[in-house]
Amino acid sequence: MKLKYKARTKTGELQSGLIEAADKEAALNTLSSHDLYVISIDEIKESHWLDFITNFFGRVKSKDLMVLTRQFAALLGAKVPLADALRTLQRQTKNQILRETMGEVANDVDAGLSLSQALDRQNNVFSLFYVNMVRSAEITGRMEETISFLADYLEKETIIVNKVRNALIYPVFVIVLFFIVAIVMIIFVLPVIKPIFEESGVQLPFLTRVLLDSGDFLSTWWWAILVVVLGFGISIREYLKTPEGKIVYGETVLKLPLVSNLLKKLYLSRFAESISVLVRSGIPIAQAIEITGHTVGSIVYREALHQAAEDVRTGQLFSQALAKNEILFPPIVTQMVAIGEETGKIEELLKRISEFFGREVEELVGNLVELIQPIIMLFIGVAVALLFASILKPIYDLASTF
Repeated sequence: MKLKYKARTKTGELQSGLIEAADKEAALNTLSSHDLYVISIDEIKESHWLDFITNFFGRVKSKDLMVLTRQFAALLGAKVPLADALRTLQRQTKNQILRETMGEVANDVDAGLSLSQALDRQNNVFSLFYVNMVRSAEITGRMEETISFLADYLEKETIIVNKVRNALIYPVFVIVLFFIVAIVMIIFVLPVIKPIFEESGVQLPFLTRVLLDSGDFLSTWWWAILVVVLGFGISIREYLKTPEGKIVYGETVLKLPLVSNLLKKLYLSRFAESISVLVRSGIPIAQAIEITGHTVGSIVYREALHQAAEDVRTGQLFSQALAKNEILFPPIVTQMVAIGEETGKIEELLKRISEFFGREVEELVGNLVELIQPIIMLFIGVAVALLFASILKPIYDLASTF
C-alpha cells in the first residue's frame, strides 16, 4: 500500500513524503530505521462514493467513544489488567464498529504492541491527540489519570455539539417543511388557477408573477436544475478535499459573522487544554504544539501552530511565536503564556486559558441556542406570509370584480 507520512530527523528537520509498504507497521519500522520520528502516517486511498456511504453509516459517534473511554478509566481505576480491560470493553460496547475496533486493539496488545501503537492503527476512530495522550501516559505511568482526562474532554465536546444540534432540529424541520409546501404550491397549485387570472384580466402582483414564472421554469427544467445542483455540490465537495480548498473553507468559516467568535474561542480552549496536558505529561513544548495543531479542529490554526512549533525550535519563546498572529491568538493568550514562561508554570497558565475560553464557549452556545429558534421562526413567518399573500391577494382582487 502507499502511505503519506510526516516525520522529523534527529536534528528536528521536518520531512514529508510517500512510502510503499505492506502495512502501516512496516512503514513505521522502515522510517524508524532511517532515524526518523514519525508524526503522522496515513494510507492513501482512492475516493469512491461507496466509501463515503460506508464511512457515514459506519462511523463511531463521539458519545460512544466518550462512554467507552469513561468505562476504560473505571476499569483501570479498579486495577484490572490492561488486556482484560480491553476485552471487557469489547464485550461491553453496543456499537458494532467500536466493538470490532476494540477487538483488534486487544489482539494487537496481546501480540506485543503497546496500547498507543494499537490505537494508532485504528486512526479512523482514535484521533492523533488521543493516541499521543496514551503514548505520553505510557512513558509517565499516569495511564488512569490520562484516560479520565480524555473521557472528560470528550464529554465536554459532546455536550457542546449536542446543545447546538438539539437547538437546530426543530428549526431545520420547519424550514424543510416550508420549502416542500412552497414547491408544491408553486408547481401544482398556482398553475391550476393561472388561467382563471388570465381570463379575468386581473392585474397580478409582482410576487405572484415571479412565483408563477418560477413554477413554469421548475416544471419544464427540473432535470437541468437537478443536474446543475448535483454537479455544483460534487465540485464543491471535491474542491474542499484539496489543500487549497481546506484552507479557503477554514478561513471563510472563521470570518462568518455569528460563528467566527464562537469557533475561535472553541479552538483556543482546545489548543490551551491540549498543550497543557501534553506538557504536563512530559512531552517537549515544540512537539506538544505540533500535536495540538493536528487535533484543534481547524486547518488555519493547524498551520499557525506548526509555524509556532518551528519558531520554538529555532529558539524563540512560545509567547513570541504566538504574538506573530494576533488575529488567531489574542493578547490575553500571549500575555498569559509569557507569564507562564517567566514563572515556569506554563502548563498551569494554559489550563487557566482553557478554562476561561471554555466558559466563554458555553455562554456563547447558550446565547446562540436561545436566539436561533426565534430568528428562524421569524424568517419562516415572514416567508409564509409572503407566500400566502401572493396567492390570496389576486384571488381577493378577482372576487371583488364580480
